[in-house]
Amino acid sequence: MWPLLVVGVILIAVGLVWTLQGFNVLGGSAMSGSSLWATVGPIVVLIGIVLIVIVIAIAMRRRRGRR
Repeated sequence: MWPLLVVGVILIAVGLVWTLQGFNVLGGSAMSGSSLWATVGPIVVLIGIVLIVIVIAIAMRRRRGRR
């Protein structure tokens, strides 16, 4: 369960960096100012958020089942 949560957080962090590079907020990279990364970044962030929500939902279901 925890590994999926960690992967979700990493995806959010990486997606955020890619988004900022795509919008040329973070410079110094070949990805800076590229519309590709301005598009891919938010998609990766969204995948990370969905993964975290799924992990939380599964954890909540397991807790309810134990009561």
